[in-house]
Parts: sequence; structure tokens; C-alpha cells
Amino acid sequence: MRIFIRVVERGSMSAAARDLGIGQPAVSERIEKLEAHLGTRLLRRNTRNMSLTHSGNLFYERSKTAIQAAEHALLVNEENQSLQGKIRIAAPYSAGESLLMPAILRLQDQHPSLQVDVIFNDNVIDPVTEGVDLSLRLGDLSEGFFVARPLGIVRRVLLASPALLAKMGDPQSPDELAGYPFAAVSGIFANNRIQLLSSENQLMNVPIDVRFRATHWRSVFTYLLAGHAIGVLQYPVCRNEIEKSELIPLLSHFQLPSFNAYLLHPPTVMMSYETRICASLLEGYLKDSLLEMS
Repeated sequence: MRIFIRVVERGSMSAAARDLGIGQPAVSERIEKLEAHLGTRLLRRNTRNMSLTHSGNLFYERSKTAIQAAEHALLVNEENQSLQGKIRIAAPYSAGESLLMPAILRLQDQHPSLQVDVIFNDNVIDPVTEGVDLSLRLGDLSEGFFVARPLGIVRRVLLASPALLAKMGDPQSPDELAGYPFAAVSGIFANNRIQLLSSENQLMNVPIDVRFRATHWRSVFTYLLAGHAIGVLQYPVCRNEIEKSELIPLLSHFQLPSFNAYLLHPPTVMMSYETRICASLLEGYLKDSLLEMS
């Protein structure tokens, strides 16, 4: 089951073999034996790509649940021991500040002697090659010598302040967004377009008029609160302001594509005791937070 999960998550048997420290023929043989034991095909394979069958998709989801439950059970003694030493964690600014920091506080409440270094960086950081133990990442992942644990999704919201809406009115359709000043984080919406999903799950590319850019999400957040523009924020960073009606979601019949969230760590054989325990605890904390906000 572990080998099958790694093959699916890495997208190839050769990449899974490197992670697991075994040969590709051994991986292929194990998958074939697994399919024979189950009496069904799990993977469609050809010389160029690989995809899951319906049975393979079901087995993957159930295997993940079973393996995670087993790992959690095996930590019953280790989680009662206080961790020492230092752990370095990388995270993007917005998710790091709004999601990771509360999880780290819970982690250090449980293990007060643990030293934690957090590196905020919006670039994808490979924990094997770039000197960190764990990495929280959003969106699509590139190839790397790491294991990615899915955590859930981070929703994004199109917002405006009540002051701006009182002055300019609510947009009634995506076509009207170009008539509003827009604030964005640098590197996002660089083509002056925003993607929206309709209630029929149709993807639309809508023109916008970006008047303000900043390298940090908090500057955009401040700009929106001040009523100078509309803009997009990740839901965890603006949840309280939405609940207090200080920021108002726009175009309720449309959604922005969400980000998938992952906790990255080195292959298990390369992980320290502290990293293994921290990864398990942080995964649980972050999954709970994202489930609450879904």
C-alpha cells in the first residue's frame, strides 16, 4: 500500500523507487502482485504516462486513510515524549501566517523545549534540497525529491469594503469587474485577468484593472479595508473581517479556483525523529483548520 501510494503521488514508478530507496523493477513487481491479489487493475500504464483506474482511485483513497491511521497509532508512545532540538519549516506568507502559526503554537504547547525556525517564502521550497525539514505549499507542485501530504484546500475570495461598494455599487456580473480598481499581490494576475468558476463549473477569464500591487498580502489587505479597490485574498487571512462585514464577498454565484495545500517532507528514511513527529502533528492540526474553513 505504501509503495502504491508513493507511485500515485509521484506520478511514476521511477520517482517512487528513488523516494523509497529500492529499484524500479521491485516497485513494478510489487504493484503487479498487488493488482493480482486484489483481482483488478489499479493503474493504466504505457510508455509515456500512467493514470488511475476507477478501482485504483478508490484503493488510493482508502490506502491513504489506512496508512495515516496506522502511523497515528504507532506514534502513541512517541507523542507523549517531549521533543528537543530544532525544526525548520518553510511556508508562503499568507498561509504561513494564518494557518501554520496557530499550528506551531499548538505544537510548542505540547513540546515546549522544541525550537522552531519558520522561513516565509512564496516560492516552492524543496525540503530535501533547500535546507528545511518541512514545507507548507499551496498550488501545483513541481518535481522534487520529497513526499507531499495533502492537507485540503485553501479557498480564495473576491472582496471589497462596504465603503467602496457604497461609492461604486456591487458588481452584478464578471464583465463589470474591469470598471473597479483592483489590488493584487505581485506576480498574481500579471496578465490583468482573473479566473472565475461559474455555478456550472465553467472557467472564465475576466479582465480586471490592477491599480495597486505589493509584494506582501497584508498590504493588499490594508488597501482593500481602506476602500481603495476590490481584490482577492485567501479565506483564512480575511475570515474574521468577512464575519464582521468589514469585507464583503462579491459575485456570490462565482468562485475563484482554490489552492491545494500540502505538507512536504523528505522521504521517510531521511527524516529525523523530531521531523517525523512534527510532520504527523502539524498534518493533523492543519487538516482540522482547513476542514473547518472549507
